[in-house]
Amino acid sequence: MTKDKFDILGPLYNEIGVELVNIVGGDPDGIFLYVEIGDRWISPNIFKDEGHQIRNLDDTEALSDLLWEAWYAESAEGGIKRWSILEYEIKDGKFEINYRYPDEVDVEVIDDERRQAALRARFGDKPVVYPPMPKTAFELKP
Repeated sequence: MTKDKFDILGPLYNEIGVELVNIVGGDPDGIFLYVEIGDRWISPNIFKDEGHQIRNLDDTEALSDLLWEAWYAESAEGGIKRWSILEYEIKDGKFEINYRYPDEVDVEVIDDERRQAALRARFGDKPVVYPPMPKTAFELKP
């Protein structure tokens, strides 16, 4: 018996959920992963609903590796399209995934509004807290 893509993707999406829980450090309810992907690049964004605000968290190399694996499992052969945007949400202990495809959206054109629209659709107008930018030291020479 040969494996179909769902035999591969089911466990992969579960692993992605486990990695997301590790990233947020506990309760999975309210996790939202928004991913844009293209040939040789990936942009995952992890958000966690904290009630009064949404927290943006840094992704990990392990998460990116799992996302690449899931993307490549969607073979471009035989008319099966690879997704351009993946939205992965955890609610009440279950995950739900939605896709957008290249014929729906051109992710090669940078547009931060796509991510913002996805956030508003899930969380309304709750403020989003982003991680602080790393501080860099510069030596000024006279």
